[in-house]
Amino acid sequence: MSYSQQHLDETAQVISKLSAAEIERAVDVLANVRQRGGRLFILGVGGSAANASHAVNDFRKLCAFEAYAPTDNVSELTARTNDEGWASVFAAWLQGSRINAKDGLLIFSVGGGSLEKNVSPNLVSALQLAKSVGAAIVGIVGRDGGYTAQVADVAIIVPTVSAANTTPHAEAFQAVIWHLFVSHPKLKTAPTKWESVK
Repeated sequence: MSYSQQHLDETAQVISKLSAAEIERAVDVLANVRQRGGRLFILGVGGSAANASHAVNDFRKLCAFEAYAPTDNVSELTARTNDEGWASVFAAWLQGSRINAKDGLLIFSVGGGSLEKNVSPNLVSALQLAKSVGAAIVGIVGRDGGYTAQVADVAIIVPTVSAANTTPHAEAFQAVIWHLFVSHPKLKTAPTKWESVK
């Protein structure tokens, strides 16, 4: 079997193991954030940060969310990292944004963060802050979901079907699932361009 066929077969396995019920629960949480006038903060590191930026566009344009990603502001991100440290960069940004109980946090992460393993401690600090103010939390995460899965209102875990491909599948399915979110009738408020062109 070619590697291409293997990767595509693994992708099909991931799809077959995703929980549509958990995704629907996440949609309801997000709809409630918007209904109560909350903002949506989308956090990710590395490839997940790029996904966060794209998702901000989609939630704002297609779903009428006030949405932001701290990684979109490179100047502030690097200033905070330089002056205060990487572990606190997202929590400090959220404090500056006055995150509150009306708001929502959407986490994109391969492992979900872990203080014990010192992996994505910045996500853990942000999650702790969000929990402390009563903000809603949704995660799209791989592996066992890490700290995100422990504290989120809903954590959609991208199943590991190949240990060697945990990261590419987790990051790819972040995109699949957030595109499902912004296409969902409970969230979508505006047409996408190509679907509306006659």
